[in-house]
Amino acid sequence: MVLDHDQEEYVNGKGVQDYLQQPTFTDVNEERQHGKQRLAAAFRLFARFGFSEGTAGHVTYRDPEFKDHLWVNPYGKPFSEMKTTDLVLVNDQGEVVEGNYSIHKSAFMIHSAVHKARPDVIASAHAHPIYGKTWSVSGRLLDPLTQDSCAFYNDHSVLDEFSGVVYEEKEGEKVAEALGNNKAVLLRSHGPLTVGQSVDAAAFWFITMERSCQSQLLAEAAGIVNPIDPTNAELTAQQVGREKDGWENFQPLWERIVNAQPDLLK
Repeated sequence: MVLDHDQEEYVNGKGVQDYLQQPTFTDVNEERQHGKQRLAAAFRLFARFGFSEGTAGHVTYRDPEFKDHLWVNPYGKPFSEMKTTDLVLVNDQGEVVEGNYSIHKSAFMIHSAVHKARPDVIASAHAHPIYGKTWSVSGRLLDPLTQDSCAFYNDHSVLDEFSGVVYEEKEGEKVAEALGNNKAVLLRSHGPLTVGQSVDAAAFWFITMERSCQSQLLAEAAGIVNPIDPTNAELTAQQVGREKDGWENFQPLWERIVNAQPDLLK
């Protein structure tokens, strides 16, 4: 039986269920715990991919009950040691209302502005990985050089200014404005920020954007920049850049990190 999941190409045998089933919830506490576990896993994966640098970087998860509250990593806690119970909940004033740790001011200023401007965003991710922050210096969009980078074709933007660490509300609003309705924005001389309707999608978009930045930098250094034509870039974006694609591509990473580091679920 061929399953036509909006042009998705995979085949199941008769009576065999799709392995990748996005969960639904009837209990808000169960949904919250699910999201927090995904959030902790995202940090462990970011550590594995080398995205951590000192205290920089945050991933946020909108609480499913208190929609103006965000779960976020505590200030100074290593990504590589993050557990579900380490996460803190902050309200729309930046006050920690649950958890035993403080948060970085820039985490609130950036992510609260994004979540406020985009009610559809459940999670947002930002860090300072080497290729993403290097490419951001260019002030340019990524070209559709590869199938993977087409996920961002006509779906990412650039904030082409830098004015220091984001400590002011108006600076966070600039980030949200530059992001617009896209899934990602490159903050010049700073790094990428990605969003999604799940922690899974936001985290995967960040991971694949970093690798797309790496690919672009390597291609330009080798002098072989040859973008995919607009028609096929747009077609490919519809095949690999959907919200469900972000969620699905995170699942093998989730399984790998949970099997290797089950303590993150505590």
